[in-house]
Amino acid sequence: MSEEISVIGEGKRVTLHFSVSLMDGSIVDTTKEKDPATFSVGDGSLLPGFEQALFGLKAGDKRSIFLQAQQAFGEHNEKNVQHMQRERFSEMDLEEGLVLSFSDPGGGELPGVVTSVSDSIVVIDFNHPLAGNDLTFDVEIINVVDGASQSVQLQIGGKA
Repeated sequence: MSEEISVIGEGKRVTLHFSVSLMDGSIVDTTKEKDPATFSVGDGSLLPGFEQALFGLKAGDKRSIFLQAQQAFGEHNEKNVQHMQRERFSEMDLEEGLVLSFSDPGGGELPGVVTSVSDSIVVIDFNHPLAGNDLTFDVEIINVVDGASQSVQLQIGGKA
C-alpha cells in the first residue's frame, strides 16, 4: 500500500522554513537558523496572498513567491501616521525607531513606531513596518499533514 502524498490546501497543517526579503535582497525575517514555522491553512497567521501561493505544494518543494505591496502588508497609508503632543510622553526618553504600544479602541494592543521627535510634536507611524514594500518569500515545505491529524511533527535538528 503506497502512502498518499499530502499537498497544501484547505484543512492541512504545514511546517515550513521561510525567508522574507525586500527587493534589494536584504532579509527581514527568516526561520532558516531556527525551528521551522507551523500553521494551519486558513488560521489567519499568514498573508492571504502568500498562503494561496502555497496551495498545491508538498513536502520537499521549494519556491520563491513574489508579493506586491498590496498583496503583502498593503501600501503605506499616511492616515496611519499620527502627530501627537510631546507632553503625552513627558516621562519617556524618545528616539526615532522606538516601538511604542498603544491601546486600540477595541482594547487590543497597537504598535507604533516613532519616526520623529521635536520639542512639541512626536510623529508615530502605525503602518506595518513592511507596508509599501514588495516582498519575496523563499519557502521550503518540510511537512504537510491533515489538520485534524495528531501525527508527530517532523524532527528538525533534534527538536520536535
